[in-house]
Amino acid sequence: MKRSSFITWDQLRVGLVILAALGILTLAVYKLGQAANLFTKRYTLVAFLKEANGLRVGGTVTLAGQLAGTVKAIDFLPVDADTTRNLRITVGVDQNLQDQIRSDSKAQIRTMGLLGDKIFDITPGTPRYARLKAGDTIAVSPALDYEQVLSQAAGAVGDVVELTRDMRQLTSGIVRGEGTIGQLVTNRGLYDQLTGTLSRTNTMLARLQNPNGTVGRLLDDPALYLQITNMLASTDTLVRSVNSAQGTLGKMLRDTVLYGNMVRLSTGADSLMRMITNGNGLASKLLTDQTLYDQLNKLITDLNAVLADVRRDPARYTKGMIQVKVF
Repeated sequence: MKRSSFITWDQLRVGLVILAALGILTLAVYKLGQAANLFTKRYTLVAFLKEANGLRVGGTVTLAGQLAGTVKAIDFLPVDADTTRNLRITVGVDQNLQDQIRSDSKAQIRTMGLLGDKIFDITPGTPRYARLKAGDTIAVSPALDYEQVLSQAAGAVGDVVELTRDMRQLTSGIVRGEGTIGQLVTNRGLYDQLTGTLSRTNTMLARLQNPNGTVGRLLDDPALYLQITNMLASTDTLVRSVNSAQGTLGKMLRDTVLYGNMVRLSTGADSLMRMITNGNGLASKLLTDQTLYDQLNKLITDLNAVLADVRRDPARYTKGMIQVKVF
């Protein structure tokens, strides 16, 4: 039986659907590759890291937060004393962005969002520095350790929970009437006492505001203010007079001649007292010699007796002292 050479409509429709699907697939692959920069020419850069937690081969490389390439390789370096260069990261960056990445650019491992994937982020450089070429090493800045941050946050959450527990215990004690605050909240008698105290305080304030009282006059009477002002002015004048170098007090405060005279007077008095105390003169003997004191005391006693006898019988002592001659 001879096969028909004509294409049926059903066959044509299937072919068109397949062609449309292939076109859509091709367009999707192109758009996806364009979005992921799969068809752009790239050059490689190298970075050395101590650790790269969460970073994977094929991971995203960004420049100023925008997609710029992918991570091509993560290799371990030979073990040596430098523990800051344990890994070599090789990244492929879009060739069109080479002018943005210069020797002052810094790379850092960041997280997309708070708990997202790790990315290799590069900061743009400045024109005064040279561009990095293929195979050059880009400097790396320390990355924020989110695990450590989360650990600290967990500790902070524990502290908040403990604080909440303490606050619950505190408020429970207040509700039960424990302590001063609890008594203030729950004790009616204490509330009444406080109310009475406030009432008496208001009464006392009203009395203090009485214009006829002492405190009221202190608050309202301007005459007292003027008197205090005048007194302060007079005191200020007195202080200025005392500070003046012309007055007696001013000279006593400032003039060193008086001080010198007083020092010399004190020195002379001290020397005189030493001479009286330690010397051999009459004053020293009067102070220290008991015999001389007794003799002087006896002499004064005898003189007093003679004077008393003279007053009783003065003729006895004047007889023969006066002679009268008659011519």
